[in-house]
Amino acid sequence: MTLTFSSTVKLSSGHELPVLGLGVYRNDDCAPACEAALKAGYRHIDTAQMYENEELVGAAVKASGIPRESVFITSKVVDVGSKTARSIQESLKKLDLGYIDLYLIHSAHGGKDVRLQTYKTLLEHAGPNKPLRSVGVSNYSVKHLEEIREAGLPAPAVNQIELHPFCQQLPIVEYCQRHGIVIEAYCPLVRGEFSNPTLQGLSQEYNKDVAQILIRWSMQRGFVPLPKSSNPARVKSNAHVFDFELSDAAVAKINALDRGNGGAISWNPVNID
Repeated sequence: MTLTFSSTVKLSSGHELPVLGLGVYRNDDCAPACEAALKAGYRHIDTAQMYENEELVGAAVKASGIPRESVFITSKVVDVGSKTARSIQESLKKLDLGYIDLYLIHSAHGGKDVRLQTYKTLLEHAGPNKPLRSVGVSNYSVKHLEEIREAGLPAPAVNQIELHPFCQQLPIVEYCQRHGIVIEAYCPLVRGEFSNPTLQGLSQEYNKDVAQILIRWSMQRGFVPLPKSSNPARVKSNAHVFDFELSDAAVAKINALDRGNGGAISWNPVNID
């Protein structure tokens, strides 16, 4: 599987999503990380209203000198239902980049009616010459995705979920792949829990650190990982994943680490009403 920094996956909206993104969750001063990422070759940054750093992301993109159309920006709405349209405008103002490449519903909370109302509002603001290029969801289970399908609405372009070797969310992954929904993986680095013997062994075998092994595994599985770090050196290191490829046997070893929902380290949407 040949992958480079310029590799993308095509979304159902027709837009191209870079295969590696920088996450900025819990990074109140994310400008240095964003600047390091853009210098290193990243062209995708994932933020959210809840992170309270959209302004810093937008400023870093503008300061980089990279053309706006060459950087893919994802954000997420936290105020749903009747507040969604206003929230879109707030994100646009804070990012100050003219448009948002991908805008997600941050979680499946709120109940079916609110979820559908929110999603419909995103769709109304998406498309050519509109402020949102593509729309999607985050932390949606099969049940929540089925609500959209049963309502006769187009499937989201993306579902962003916790996804790493210990929590592979197989039912959601299978559903998304079957319905053309691209999967973005947050917590791909299992928050630095790198002591697993299998991962340590592969790190030695490939002469790559565990973080690089995890990111490469995610990409080879067809996911778009969003590793995060506030350390510019680590941000750069996390991008050194395009000069090697895991064998089928290595991928199988990592696949075997799945613990189902018990492996989640953040939170899982399965039980959300």
